[in-house]
Amino acid sequence: MILEEFDPNKEAVINPGGIINVIDGFPEVVVSCFSRVTFDRILSNYNPQQIASVSFANLVIPVYKIEYRDTEIGLVNAYVGAAGSVGMFEDLTSMGMKKLLIFGTCGVLDARIKDTSIIIPNRAVRDEGTSYHYAPATDEIDTNVGMIAMLEDYFNRHDLSYTIGKVWTTDAFYRETRSKLERRKQAGCIAVDMECSALAAFAQFRGIELIHFFYAADNLDTEVWDARSLSNHHRLDEKDAIASIALDIAYSVF
Repeated sequence: MILEEFDPNKEAVINPGGIINVIDGFPEVVVSCFSRVTFDRILSNYNPQQIASVSFANLVIPVYKIEYRDTEIGLVNAYVGAAGSVGMFEDLTSMGMKKLLIFGTCGVLDARIKDTSIIIPNRAVRDEGTSYHYAPATDEIDTNVGMIAMLEDYFNRHDLSYTIGKVWTTDAFYRETRSKLERRKQAGCIAVDMECSALAAFAQFRGIELIHFFYAADNLDTEVWDARSLSNHHRLDEKDAIASIALDIAYSVF
């Protein structure tokens, strides 16, 4: 398989550092989420200053910084999908990012996991293509490396419920067939997302500290797919609370 041809050479034909300049004063810590509605609501609670942008062929994504307590934190609305999100954070790393906290929805493969409840991935099944360019070919990759104990301590101290487990990362969400889903459940997966394994591989390759967690959305562990709170506009108060938790974790843990 061609994806087994991992090359550990950090110098590629095109390198982010060759086209993206370091930005003086760029926050070392960046918080990101995938929902545009949740992201806009975060911005509305602060006095954001745009400090950069990330350009793709078909859109430009602004990068902001805010003052959170006594610390400057970067904020960016993440590109959805493994390849796009990794490309975005490659650029931010060249700008000066050293630590990334990212959160977003996932589908649950265990109906007992409640809607909008927090899931901390400790491993991810690599059913996407991007991670194989950042780490040797394996079926799975560790996630939240060096962060699990600190996250557990944070959630326990704040009396917040959470679930730790393996996730299935796939970039073909219309190809999550019933037979694949059952195989992933048998392998121990409790949720499915589109970026986790790729971001884990990127962070380990580039030496970036990464915290990645989810809040449960649609339920795939049922005869008929249940969208639950997958829409950007559903259960916004709960999602606002999760965004506040994310900022506080970025401040407290990093």
